[in-house]
Amino acid sequence: MSIIKVFAPAKVNLTLHVTGQRKDGYHLLDSLVAFADVGDRVTVMPAPAPRFEVTGPRADGVPTDDANLVARAAALFDIPVHILLSKHLPASAGIGGGSSDAAATLLALSDLTGDTKLPEGATELGADVRVCLMRQAARMRGIGEDVTPYHDLPPLFAVLANPGIAVSTPAVFAALATKTNPTMPKKLPKGLKTRGFIDWLATQRNDLEAPAIDAAPVIASVLQALSSLPGARLARMSGSGATCFALFDTEKAAQDAARGLSARQPDWWVEPVRLS
Repeated sequence: MSIIKVFAPAKVNLTLHVTGQRKDGYHLLDSLVAFADVGDRVTVMPAPAPRFEVTGPRADGVPTDDANLVARAAALFDIPVHILLSKHLPASAGIGGGSSDAAATLLALSDLTGDTKLPEGATELGADVRVCLMRQAARMRGIGEDVTPYHDLPPLFAVLANPGIAVSTPAVFAALATKTNPTMPKKLPKGLKTRGFIDWLATQRNDLEAPAIDAAPVIASVLQALSSLPGARLARMSGSGATCFALFDTEKAAQDAARGLSARQPDWWVEPVRLS
């Protein structure tokens, strides 16, 4: 029996510029996205009837019906399967867990069925699904439909931290004071080393940080904690929160900082990661 296993990496918005809003309410973005070496795991195997289970350290409260993008992704294929989602990422955390899980499910079912063409409706599952299917650093524009690979990302080492709260993405967007903000430069930097690239990132933004902090003030505490870590070069929120990240020059610095933060904040989700 074929058993397909696919890793679903965390998505980190290194930048997130909100550049407009369409008449239908969708916001326009310009975001540089990278993927971490931590994430969920999706296992798919043939079954007599559809079955969907969620396990893992972050399984509590994760739905197993159509509210989960994994179930909706599987429904696009005309084949009964047993899906096991091992949940390691916090939910509603601004790191694309649901979209990455859906993308992993699509990739697993494509492998299982031998159909290299994704079914109709696959990329309409969510704004982040298209970039999560790419699974590499990319510039994402529009409402997520314009995705361009970014091949000049230097080695980036980060600490991800989430205080254990869920943040509503629609609520954060609704609270955004200015919907038309400047884009990133037309041409993104090329050839920068890690230190220079972090310096450039510091000149960019996450426009959702302020409204997210208004909705969940603890995010400010997370950013302060990350900024104060030894060797931290830049601290920023990812997506609509509440996960934040700090960038470091070396992998060892990130790992040491993560150990220290975990000791001080044992109830937070803290992970040292490499971004690519």
